[in-house]
Formats: sequence, structure tokens, C-alpha cells
Amino acid sequence: MSYRRLVFVFGGFLGLSVLLLGLGGCGSSGPGKTAPTPSYALTASALSPSSVTAGNTATSTITVTPANGYTGSVTVSCSSVSGGTPAPTCAFTGNPIAITGAAAGTATLTVSTTSSTPGGSYTIKVTGSDAGNLAPSDGAQALALAMTAVIQRVVIIFQENRTPDNLFQDPVLYNPPRNADIAQSGLDSTNQTITLAPIDLGTAGSNPQNYDLSHAHSAFVSMYNGGLMNGANLIPCSPAANCPPNAHPNPQFMYVNPADVAPYFAMAEQYTFGDHMFQTNEGPSFPAHQFIFSGTSAPAVGSDLFASENMSLAVGITNANAGCIADPTTTVKMIDPSGNEANPADPPEYPCFEHPTMADLLDAANVSWRYYTPSAGSIWTAPDAIESICGPNATPPNATACVGSDWTNNVIIPQWQVLQDIANGQLAQVSWVIPDGAQSDHAASNNGSGPSWVASIVNTIGNSPYWSNTAIIITWDDWGGWYDHVAPKVIDDGVSWGSGYVYGFRVPLIVVSPYARAAYTSTVTHDFGSILKFIENTYNLPSLGYADAPADDLSDCFNLSQTPITFKTIAAPLDAAYFINNKSAPVDPDDD
Repeated sequence: MSYRRLVFVFGGFLGLSVLLLGLGGCGSSGPGKTAPTPSYALTASALSPSSVTAGNTATSTITVTPANGYTGSVTVSCSSVSGGTPAPTCAFTGNPIAITGAAAGTATLTVSTTSSTPGGSYTIKVTGSDAGNLAPSDGAQALALAMTAVIQRVVIIFQENRTPDNLFQDPVLYNPPRNADIAQSGLDSTNQTITLAPIDLGTAGSNPQNYDLSHAHSAFVSMYNGGLMNGANLIPCSPAANCPPNAHPNPQFMYVNPADVAPYFAMAEQYTFGDHMFQTNEGPSFPAHQFIFSGTSAPAVGSDLFASENMSLAVGITNANAGCIADPTTTVKMIDPSGNEANPADPPEYPCFEHPTMADLLDAANVSWRYYTPSAGSIWTAPDAIESICGPNATPPNATACVGSDWTNNVIIPQWQVLQDIANGQLAQVSWVIPDGAQSDHAASNNGSGPSWVASIVNTIGNSPYWSNTAIIITWDDWGGWYDHVAPKVIDDGVSWGSGYVYGFRVPLIVVSPYARAAYTSTVTHDFGSILKFIENTYNLPSLGYADAPADDLSDCFNLSQTPITFKTIAAPLDAAYFINNKSAPVDPDDD
């Protein structure tokens, strides 16, 4: 019995010894052992530069490091590029990377973009594979690239005669977090507080609402009142039947019913609203549109005068054309650096001018432009007052038509053709869009369709390929005589550029673009010169040297590095088809 136990125990130890010998041989370097598997690691240096403007390139050095005696030929590639569309593209030099010994090999990755590459953040993943489909031991490498977009088209939409206090009584804007500077009341010339009251945008109201307010330079002087901004009640109102004392005790202190301008509110709430946008001039539409187009209403290069009013027609003259095709007896007042419109040394002049305009800069740089307008002789049709653009069929003041090449090729009548040009893929790089009276928001001449008109242009762009790289700038040409509580910075030293006539009152500003700052209120001071400078900077143009020179460039309204905003159609009562198919004669602006 004891022997049997001894044999059993011994046998047990023998088996255990054999087992331990087997375990001791695993992973050792002795005879019969398995060699480590050859492999390689892939590394990628950070892209240089790590942030680029669309159209430029960035590079990275891709390194393959062999391990465990690896040799072979490794082909590197971009396995994925995440971000916007069209995405950046990858190209390699020194690819494939040949590994013949212990030394690492390299290739250079070039990431290329086009001017259409959207802004935002991109991730480029780089991987490798050899003839045996062996992947890198450390997997794909991720590279980060920040993209700044390039604006390729600018569309300037001008409406008429409104202030922020009058047109944008939108609680979303003036309450936190937007905090737009919109007042619900103001002071009159007796320092009495007047609460703003609602009014219909068009002329369909019943109280009655069909009246207009003066927006002449003299009206500016009254309302400004030395910076007190308490003289709006002194602005003339017409017709008399719809004005005090017959109606509307405070016709200047009104705001538009929010329901009438819901499309404007929708755009301002989604994109950028500017609450410190000022018209450049202190007067009405004719000079305002000259400033919009060329940054000045000066009659000639080197002049320190400005055209300050609308046309003055002689008694009995029925030809109300403006500009270089105006009646020979038509004149426009000039204002001097002291703010005097009645200086005998500077009498009224024929409204046909010659000086550089934004169109000249665009032409010189081969940047396409179009100016969409309802009619040839309107005070809102700025190019008709520039002789080199109008190219009239006779020497002014005996001309009867504009026939210049710029006019023929780039001034488009009627204005609704902009909708067809967008739909047909024929939108110019820079476009001005002028409404007719019915669409204009101008008191006593609009029919309430202005917000739909603007929305139709925005929607047509937004639902087209142009959306990805277009900036739409919407503003109003002058204050229209409506109350506004923010005083402009007036230049009146008699020496500086603009002295005597710059700057006018606030007008609304909306910037719509995939790169507009979302739900943002711009408190930066802008004027029409800001739009011109934005165009100059976008297309690398020189300065005109007028309102653009001292202005900002709207840069705070944009974030070209953000992921582009996806367009959402703006709800509006009327669509693009309505304006294209409405063949009624254009309603020209009044001449007040």
C-alpha cells in the first residue's frame, strides 16, 4: 500500500515537470521559437498651415517607420475627408514609400482646396497599405484643417425710406440676448415723450395711412436738431388731408405692424441684423443712390460739393427723368462743406456727373456686375447720372437715352430679371437690386409687397447653388422722415471729407449668407461706404477714396470659418413667380 502511494506521487511530480518544461519554452529566443511579425508604423505631421483660405493648400510629412525587420513598398492614401462639400483633395509625392532596411521613409501630402470649398473644420485621415494589404500597426492618422471660405458673389438689395425704430419693432431683436437698439418711444421738439404707434406698411390701412413724410436735407436738419434727435415732429407731412391737424397727430412717430414685415423679421432673426447702419448722406433718394453706387454724390472729381436733394423741375416740365437724360432745365441742389445749400458760389447743377464708381473698379478687375432697376430715368437708378456709364446718345443736357456699353450690358431693366438670372445660373459677381415703387417700402407708394420681394430674391438664391458662396446685403436708402432715436456722427468741420452732408440717420441692415453670423446683432457703426469696402476687399480692388475710405468693411457680420448655415426658405405671402409674372408698369418713386 505504501509503495503504491509512492509511485503515484512520483508519477505526479514527473508529469508536472514535463508540463513546466513545455511552458518554459514559450516566447523564448532559443531554438524552435516564433520570430516577431514584421510591421510598420505610420505618422503624419500636422498640416502646415493648419488654417487656409479656400483656394490654397496645406502640406504634411507622412513617415513610415519599419519594425521587426519589415521591408516592402507602402502606398499611402487619404482614407476619408470629412467636412463640407466639395471637400479638399489629397495628393502625395514620394508615394509609394519604399522600405529596404531599418531607416524610415517619407512622402509629402498636399491637401488642395478650391475657391468653392466651404468654410469650417475638416478631418483628413491618412492610412497605408503594402502589396500584402498590410495596414499600419498604429492605424490611420487624423489631420485637422480649418477652412476660411471665399465669398464669390455679392448681392446688394436696396429698399426705401425706413428706420430701425420704424420697421423693426421685433421683440426677438430688442430683447436679450440680441439686445438690438430699438426704441418704442421718442421725444418731440417740446421734449414730450411720444409712444410709437402701429401703422400699415402699404396703403391699405383705414385710419387713413396713405401719407408721406419729407426726407429732404432740411427734414434731416429738423429731426437731428443739433444732435438732440427731438425734431421729428417738425418734418412736413403730405397730403394735408391725411396729416395733422386732419389726421395722425404724430405721423412721424409710427412703427410698421410686425405682421406686415414678417419676412424681414425672419431674416434678421436667423442671420445678422445691424442696428448701427447709417445712410451716408443727410438727404433723400437721388443722392443716397449715388452714395450706394459710388460712395459720393459729388458732381466731379476733386469737388468738395455734394448733390444734396432730388431733382428740381422747371414749371411745365413733364420729363421727370433724372441723370444724364434729364430735361435740359432740370437741376439738383449742391451743398458745400459748411452745410449750405444756398451758396451763390455753388448754384444747382445739371444732374449728370463724372467721377469713379464701383463699376469702374469692377470693370478694371474683370469682375462682372449688374444693376437691376425698373426704369432708365429713375432717381433710384444711380448709373443714369454717371455720364461714362450712361453714354448718352447726345451730349448732355440734350440726351434722350443712355446707350453706353456698360449701360447696355450691365444695367438690367426690369428689375425682376434678377430672379430669372439666378434661376438660369447667370448671376453676376456683384449685383445691385433696386425695387419699383410698389415693392419699395416707400410710404404712400408701396403696396405692401416689399418684404415678399426681398424674400423672393433671398429664397431664389438660397435654394440654388449660389447659396454656398454668396453674401446678400439688405438695407434701405434713407430714413424716409420716420422717427429714430440714435444720433449719427455728423461731420461739420468744413474740412474733412463729407463735411456738411455726412452722415445721415440710421437705416436697417440685414446680412444673409451661409457665413453671416447666426442670430447676431452688429453694433459696429456701418454706412453705405461699408458695403463698397466689403466689395473692394472681397475682390481685391483699390479704394474709390470716397465713403469707402473711412468706413469699416462689415467684417464683424461674417464668420468665414464657420460651418456654413443651411438655408431655410423664408416664408412670405408672395413668391418669385408672382414678381416674374406681374407685368404691370413699374411704379416710379416720387420726387420728394
